[in-house]
Amino acid sequence: MTFIHELDTPALLLDYEKLKENIAEVASFAREVGVQVRPHIKTHKSIKIAQMQLEAGATGITVAKMEEAEVMAIAGIQDILIAYPISSTYKINKIINLLERGIRVKVAVDQEQQLTYLQQALCHTDHLLEVWIKVDSGLRRCGVQPGKEAVQLAKYIMNLSHIRLGGIFTHAGHSYGAKSKLDIKKIGHDEAKAVVESAEDCEKEGIPIKVRSVGSTPTYQTAGKVKGITEIRPGNAAFIDAIQVGLGVTNIERCALTVLSSVVGVYPDRIVFDAGSKSLCLDKGAHGNETVTGYGVVKDIEGITMERLSEEHGVGTFHQSLLLKLNDKVQIIPNHACTVANMFEEYVIHRNGHVIGKWKVDARGKAR
Repeated sequence: MTFIHELDTPALLLDYEKLKENIAEVASFAREVGVQVRPHIKTHKSIKIAQMQLEAGATGITVAKMEEAEVMAIAGIQDILIAYPISSTYKINKIINLLERGIRVKVAVDQEQQLTYLQQALCHTDHLLEVWIKVDSGLRRCGVQPGKEAVQLAKYIMNLSHIRLGGIFTHAGHSYGAKSKLDIKKIGHDEAKAVVESAEDCEKEGIPIKVRSVGSTPTYQTAGKVKGITEIRPGNAAFIDAIQVGLGVTNIERCALTVLSSVVGVYPDRIVFDAGSKSLCLDKGAHGNETVTGYGVVKDIEGITMERLSEEHGVGTFHQSLLLKLNDKVQIIPNHACTVANMFEEYVIHRNGHVIGKWKVDARGKAR
């Protein structure tokens, strides 16, 4: 039996029991409030983890990239939302290929011209593509404005022969810039309101909206409770990271993903680890808010701040006497689990310090 402290470093560790607990928590919440779950797999990019989420009750998955959809489809996952605007001929042909294989693929839309491109390609086939209108609930990235613009786009879709409207959704990514738990709750309510009111406005015009979907790990437990919401799409919730802890979403004991790193240098004013920006990445927050101090949290050891990273070195400063010495190993909780997972080829799965398996990061590093 291999113990995690015997592994070469840096290594990407995933605590199996914490992963199961995190997946179960999302599923339990969804059952309690009566909504479906469609987790965003860009966090883990893993077939095995996606299958765990489906076994826990998820009705499908969300992806950010065409290539993620293809990897998951090859693995047998049938219901996939591509929550990203698709308009290039190359990607549209890939969508058609998925439809030809029987995959129930849905595509985010927010522009008439994008829909025109989709219709032009699909009209040469026998396929009907389901699209979901993305509304902007405050992130100011992609999406139509809630209400009138959503209705206008819905009417446009109703006149297209090879496209049908299946839902309205949004992503409140600006919740990562929240200053307090109260801010997060307000963003969550606004997120749900943008979707529900847009759907209701469409239905007043005789356009049925079956799915009303919200996402964002910080907000799903608020937005998911709003009357009229039918689905949640949290991604990071499977792992939990230091940014989520910094936002006050949950506690650090829920963090399932860590980077195992070795001490490679001990100096009077600093300690150096073999996990740099190519392992931990440089995230300190998102959308205008730094929610953490440093570039990762050294687990179970107080007093170390991961002050700076170069590509292969993580430099920590400390404010008290440390017992760490050369070749000692520590686990570092990443600030942003999604980007860190994409840096590694595999997860080392462990339980109580024992290695129980290795899982591929199946869809890592795929270009758009």
